Amino acid sequence: MAIEPATAGDRLDALRVLDAAMLETDADDLSARIDAGDALVARFERTGSVVGALVVTRPEPGRRHVDAVAVRRARRGRGIGSALVARAVRDARADPDADAITATFDADLRGFYAELGFAVEPVEGGRLRGRRAVGSPDSNGG
Repeated sequence: MAIEPATAGDRLDALRVLDAAMLETDADDLSARIDAGDALVARFERTGSVVGALVVTRPEPGRRHVDAVAVRRARRGRGIGSALVARAVRDARADPDADAITATFDADLRGFYAELGFAVEPVEGGRLRGRRAVGSPDSNGG
């Protein structure tokens, strides 16, 4: 499995993965995120097919936000989603302007984000928010 920046040629496959997970993703916004280098894909190396996708936004200076992450149903449970988020964390860490990466998610994903080093707290609507500092290689929470 290769985790790499999405290209314009990956747009439709990434949209399909995100749509299959019932995540609302605007096609034009995804194109903009790809152009900005803020979209990743998980590619099955043997066939080149896209089996996972992650989209990051930059809602304010210094913060990146995992807007959507999804893996094809047949490939779930194999660490692909974790690898996508871990790569987004590494990319944020490599950006001298980024100090944190966040995500907002349902309660059933608490363990997923906690295992990836996100400090988790409740937000309105019964959802959770995870935050991970990226200022240094051993940062977390914050």
